[in-house]
Amino acid sequence: MALLTSIVLRQKGMKVRYVVDRMTMPDVARVIEIERLAYPSTWPPSAYRKELQDNRWAHYIVLRDKQIAEMREAVPSEMDRQRKPRPFPLSLLPNRPTVTTLSPDLNSIVGFAGLWLMIDEAHITTIAMHPGFRRRGLGEFLLVNLIDIAYDIGARWVTLEVRVSNYTAQNLYRKYGFREAGLRHRYYSDNQEDALIMWTEEIASPAYKQKFLELKTTLYHKLETQ
Repeated sequence: MALLTSIVLRQKGMKVRYVVDRMTMPDVARVIEIERLAYPSTWPPSAYRKELQDNRWAHYIVLRDKQIAEMREAVPSEMDRQRKPRPFPLSLLPNRPTVTTLSPDLNSIVGFAGLWLMIDEAHITTIAMHPGFRRRGLGEFLLVNLIDIAYDIGARWVTLEVRVSNYTAQNLYRKYGFREAGLRHRYYSDNQEDALIMWTEEIASPAYKQKFLELKTTLYHKLETQ
């Protein structure tokens, strides 16, 4: 639990509406729901379960909007009161029928992200936001937390792939010191689009650490106002 503790401590003392937690198995249903809204092609639920259960080098996080959970718990909507139980989507217990709905805690998840540690490289595998929560700095917030994780696990660099047409994401990554380092042809299965390979400089360098701290501080002050 050291990693989660370090994330919480960095946020402690700030009036944050949005908080980051480790992804857990019960979160997978909501994660898949968001991924289907965010991207044209998605991982199967079994892939996330395998990552969480079997991949010791994988680190996945979810972003929660505390306001959603608090509102749902304090004032259940008429729809919540009248809704009949329905089959749990993407059940975590295959072949065993269950009936439930997503809890307020799961509904509060609005984004997620993850990375793998590959020797001394932190390889970002995914960053996804619910479409209704974009343009608030929350994708950047997830990226900042991934870079913090990279520090915690001893990575020297951070790397990722991004669609060649996704200029918004590319600009965010460049803001955090990522630079183009190559091309993966026909990388995305949905449309055979190429991917840019992007890398940071060594994140332990004094120059990078100083720049990262400045960017993170500015972002956290921005999120405090939301």
